[in-house]
Amino acid sequence: MQASFTEENYLKAIYHLSEEGRQQVNTNRIAMVLNTKPASVTDMLKKLSEKNLLNYTRYQGVSLTDPGRNIALKVIRKHRLWEFFLVEKLNFGWDEVHDLAEQLEHIQSVELINRLDSFLGFPEYDPHGDPIPKDNGTIKCYDLKPISALHVGETGTIAGVREHSPLFLQYLEKMNLVIGKKISMEEVIAYDETVVITTENNQKINISKAAAKNILITI
Repeated sequence: MQASFTEENYLKAIYHLSEEGRQQVNTNRIAMVLNTKPASVTDMLKKLSEKNLLNYTRYQGVSLTDPGRNIALKVIRKHRLWEFFLVEKLNFGWDEVHDLAEQLEHIQSVELINRLDSFLGFPEYDPHGDPIPKDNGTIKCYDLKPISALHVGETGTIAGVREHSPLFLQYLEKMNLVIGKKISMEEVIAYDETVVITTENNQKINISKAAAKNILITI
């Protein structure tokens, strides 16, 4: 089943919100993410429900059906492959590619995307550390935790980010806290919960509580 540009954006947003641990995603949250009015969201949810792309019960939230989830994953696959291509082949910064990939993710040619995947060497993760779904709809699940969850003395390797805003990514680039960087927890300052970490070259870096929650690591 083929979905429209707008329908794909809704399905993708609902998928991402459900990944945050929400079994049922509410209308107001969808409206906030898509920057639209709750009444417009309600109309679209009814339409998507009629097409069997989601389960919708008024006042109880929504969840994706299998066909809806498949469409969302295909859009996410295209988005993340294009981000990888833009960074690795066209030398864009990881803070520059999201909006471009938002436009490219709606290309409908399956053959083009599969050839792009092959051309790139079948990457498993995008430049922000997010897993790239396979053509068959499977997506690799992996266990990441934020730096803020580390105890003093524990170490990890930066593997992803929760926030993809250009300002945050530029901040990480400036601090050289990029994918693959090894860090260890040194201290949490009691006054404002500033986190002190040490990198693999023994450089001490202070990061805010918010930043520590949005940098994901593998142990």
